[in-house]
Amino acid sequence: MITGIVPYLVTNGNGQEAVEFYKNALGAEVISLQTFGEMPPNPEYPLPEEAKDRVLNAQLKISNASLMLSDTFPGQPYQLGSQVTVALLLNDAAEAKEIFEKLQVDGKVTMPIQETFWSPAYGQVTDKFGVEWQVSTESEK
Repeated sequence: MITGIVPYLVTNGNGQEAVEFYKNALGAEVISLQTFGEMPPNPEYPLPEEAKDRVLNAQLKISNASLMLSDTFPGQPYQLGSQVTVALLLNDAAEAKEIFEKLQVDGKVTMPIQETFWSPAYGQVTDKFGVEWQVSTESEK
């Protein structure tokens, strides 16, 4: 079942500054903030020093609404106009995969749907209308 659709902002290395800005400007409560440096290490892909303090994912609560945010990884292209995506949150990995498959028809997969350390099924896809989606199954807590 879909549990939420959330605007997801992408910043270019200034994500922590953006979190503070929205916290103050919108009265947002920071629910969580993880940096790339907090990811489990992978010896095959050592983390560059300039990535360690960048925001991997931040979740903010603004009244009864939510906002998510992350930085680009160093070296990834960043283009104005593409800094807002849509996060589709689900509680069932099989349904997430099914929706992802439908969204990718005539679109472009950025990251195939797969298990990550934060989600049993997560993927990124741009649909045929140019809308960027992050399909994410929420881990059971």
